Amino acid sequence: MTTTRSDIAASSRSADMGSLAVLFAALLWGTTGTVAHFNQDVSPLATGAFAMGVGGLLQAVIARPNIMGCLGLLLAQKRWVLLGAVCVIIYPLAFYSSMHLAGVAIGTVITIATAPLAAAILERLFGHHRLTLSWYISLALGIAGVVMMAMGETATHGGDIAAVSAGGDRMATGLTGIVLGIIAGTTYAAYSLIARRMMDHGTHARAAMGSLFGVAGIALIAGLGLSMLVADPRLFATPGNTSVALYMALVPMFLGYIAFGYGLKTVAASKATLLTLFEPLVAALLAVTIVGEHIAPLGWLGMALIAVCLLIQVKPATA
Repeated sequence: MTTTRSDIAASSRSADMGSLAVLFAALLWGTTGTVAHFNQDVSPLATGAFAMGVGGLLQAVIARPNIMGCLGLLLAQKRWVLLGAVCVIIYPLAFYSSMHLAGVAIGTVITIATAPLAAAILERLFGHHRLTLSWYISLALGIAGVVMMAMGETATHGGDIAAVSAGGDRMATGLTGIVLGIIAGTTYAAYSLIARRMMDHGTHARAAMGSLFGVAGIALIAGLGLSMLVADPRLFATPGNTSVALYMALVPMFLGYIAFGYGLKTVAASKATLLTLFEPLVAALLAVTIVGEHIAPLGWLGMALIAVCLLIQVKPATA
C-alpha cells in the first residue's frame, strides 16, 4: 500500500493539532499555581488529591461509551491499566510533597526536567521510537531554561536553595524532596507512555485516559482524598477555597488531561513531555501579571530558552 502526498499532509496536520493540544493542556496546568495562591491555608496535598481524583472520575464518566466499546481491549491490557493508574496516583502525591520539602522552585524543576528524560529512556527500553537531533537540542534548551527560571525565582525570594541546604536536617529534607521530584517526573512520563501504548494497540484515546484516570480517581477519592477532607476541612471552608478546588478539578485536571490525551494520539510521549515545558512558562507569566511576583533577569533568559525549545518542537516537519 503506497503512501500519497495527501496522506503525508494529513498525518502532518494531525501531528500539529496534537502538539497544539498538548500545549493547551500545559497552558491550563500552568494556571494551577496562581489559582492555588488564592487558597486560604489549605494543604496542597488536599487540593491535589481532590483535583486529580474528581478530574479522573469525570474523565471516566465522559469516556464511558468509549470504555464500554473498548472493554475487551482494556481487559486484555488490565496490567497496563493498573500500572498506569498507580502512576497517576503516585504523581500528584510525589509532586506536591516534593514542592513542600524542597521548595516550589526546586520541586518543580526536578519534576519537569525529569519527565522528558524518563519518557525518552522508557520509550527506548520498551518501544522503537527514535529520538531526533532536534529533540536533544530542545531538551537541552528546555532544561537549561527551567533551571534558569528556578534560579531566578530563588534569587528573588531569598533562596529556597539556601533554605534547603542549611543544616543537616534541612539537607536531608531537601534531598528527600528531590528524590520525590524524580519519582513524580518518572511516573508522569510512565503513565503518558502507557496511555500512548494502549492507543497504539487499538484503544480509543478517551478510553485509555478515562480508564487510567478513572481507576486512579476512585482510589484517590475513596482513600486519600476523603481522609484529607476530614483532616483538612478548610478545602471548602470559604467560597474562595471552594472555587479554587472546583477550578483545579474541572479545568486543569479534567479539561487539561482531555486535551493531553487527544495530543497523545499523534505525539510521542517523549515529545509530549517536552512540550509541557510550556507549563512553567505560563506559571511564571501569571505569577508576574496577577500575583505580582518579580522574576530576575536570569529567569527571563530561561523563559526565552524554553520558548526556543517549544518553537523547535512545534515547527512543521519537512517532508
